[in-house]
Formats: sequence, structure tokens, C-alpha cells
Amino acid sequence: MAALSLQACVVVPRTDIVFDDQCKILRRQMVLEVQQYGYFGGCSNDGCAALLVATGVVAATSAVVSGSIAVVGNVVYWFERQGQCKAPPAARDQGVSSSL
Repeated sequence: MAALSLQACVVVPRTDIVFDDQCKILRRQMVLEVQQYGYFGGCSNDGCAALLVATGVVAATSAVVSGSIAVVGNVVYWFERQGQCKAPPAARDQGVSSSL
């Protein structure tokens, strides 16, 4: 019965813009989201087994590739933030640099 209502999903990276309260800037970050790309309403026997295997391979591959993209993207965005984030006023007044 579960195979009759199988949904195929993929994991995709998405870029969000969030406000960084510490630096008082808008910054980007990558997150992963799951999207449905198909619905399999009816299959039987070997067809269902092949469909389940293919769906599992596609979902696992999309998770690995998208996860890698998100990690690299967030590292780039972190470096970008380091260049945009200024030291807080209190630290500047005391001559202390901030390591955010």
C-alpha cells in the first residue's frame, strides 16, 4: 500500500537573505530544501522495485550534490561577511579588533 502512494523528492540548495544582528548587515546563507518532483500512483511487482531503487538513487545523489554546493556557498558567504562586518563601536574606541 505504501508503494502505491510513493512520492519522489530531491534536495536542492536555496539562497536566503537574512539580517545579521551582530554586524547590522544583510547577508546571504544557503539552506537545503526538499522538493517533490513526482507522484507514483500505481505500479506493480518488478516495476515498483525498479522505481523505488531509482527514486532512492536520485534522492541520495541530489542530497550529496546539493549539500556540497551549500557547504561551499556558505564558506564563500562567510568570507564575504568577514569583509563587510565592521568592529563594534566599543571595540574601535578601545583599539581592540574584533574577530567575528
